Amino acid sequence: MKAVGYHKSRPVTEADSLTDFTAGKPRPDGHDLCVAVKAVSVNPIDTKMRMRAEPKAGEPPKVLGYDAAGIVESVGSQVTLFKPGDEVFYAGSIVRPGTNAEFHLVDERIVGAKPKSLTFAQAAALPLTSITAWELLFDRFAVAPGKTPDGRALLVIGGAGGVGSIMIQIARRLTALTVIATASRPETQAWCRKLGAHHVIDHSQPLAEQLKAIGQANVALIASLTGTDQHYPAVPDIIAPQGKFGMIDDPKVLDVSLLRRKAASLHWESMFTRSLFGTSDMIAQHYLLSEVAAMVDGGLIVTTMTKEMTPINAANLRAAHQQIESGTTIGKLVLHEW
Repeated sequence: MKAVGYHKSRPVTEADSLTDFTAGKPRPDGHDLCVAVKAVSVNPIDTKMRMRAEPKAGEPPKVLGYDAAGIVESVGSQVTLFKPGDEVFYAGSIVRPGTNAEFHLVDERIVGAKPKSLTFAQAAALPLTSITAWELLFDRFAVAPGKTPDGRALLVIGGAGGVGSIMIQIARRLTALTVIATASRPETQAWCRKLGAHHVIDHSQPLAEQLKAIGQANVALIASLTGTDQHYPAVPDIIAPQGKFGMIDDPKVLDVSLLRRKAASLHWESMFTRSLFGTSDMIAQHYLLSEVAAMVDGGLIVTTMTKEMTPINAANLRAAHQQIESGTTIGKLVLHEW
C-alpha cells in the first residue's frame, strides 16, 4: 500500500521531511477495523510529532496522521460496532501508525459512522477537533448540556483554529453559555462570527479591556487553544472566582499558583488519553462522534474544512505541514484520494 512517512526529524522545507513509500497492508485483530483511507486532515500535533519523534534505526518510516475518513475494509474478531463497507471517521491513536496510509488500523471504540451529508474530505476535518472541544467543554469543564441560562461565559482563545472552529459551534448549539472567541485578523474574526460566536475580541491586544467593553470582565470558562505562553499572564485577572481554565497546547512554564487567589482550576485536555491508556470509558469517543455526525446531518453544525488538496502524497503533506506551521490556518486543511 501507499504511505507517507519519515526516518529523521527535518524542517518541512527539506524533501526528506516527509517521503512516499510502500508498506504492507495491515491485518485487523481484536477490536480493530482496517479502514481504506479516503481523506485525512492535518493538525498541529502532526507537525510537532514530525519534529520530536523519530523511528529507531532499522525501523520502518514513521507514519503520521490523526484524522481520517474512509470505508471499513475488514474487521477483527471482536468487532461489534461496524462491518465491511461502513463509512467511518475517527482520530486514531498517538501510539499507533498514523492515517497517512492507504489502509489503517483503528480500534472501533474510538470510531464513528461518517456523517451521511458530508464528503469524505469534509468529514475528515472533524474528528480530532470535535473530540477535543467536546471533552474540554463537557468532561473537563463539566458544562451541563442544555439551554437553561446560568449567566456564564466561555472564552475561546484561538477561535478560528481547528478546535476553536468546532468548539464555538458546539457551545452555541448545545449550551446557554455566552461564547466569546478571539481572533486577530478581519477574516478570522468574520469566520468566528459566522460559526456563532456572540462576541469576537482581538487576542493580539490586551484581553481585559476588551472583555470589560462587552460587559464580560470576568469569564467563568477559558479554553486556551493556542499561544498559552503568550495569553496566560492575563488569565488570573480575567478569570472569574472559582472559574475553570483549560488548555490543549504545551507551554514551557505555567505558574499555577496565580490561580489560587480565585480558587480557579486548571484542566489539561488531550483527546488521545482514552486510547493511550485503554480507559474503561474509551468507547465514549464512539458515542461522541456519533452525536457529532447526527448534529451535522441535522444541520446544527457544519464541517470546518476550508481547504482541500489532492492527492494524499508527501509533496502535498509537506505543503500542508508548512501551512500549519505558519500559524495562519483558518479551520481545517484536508487531503483526499491517493
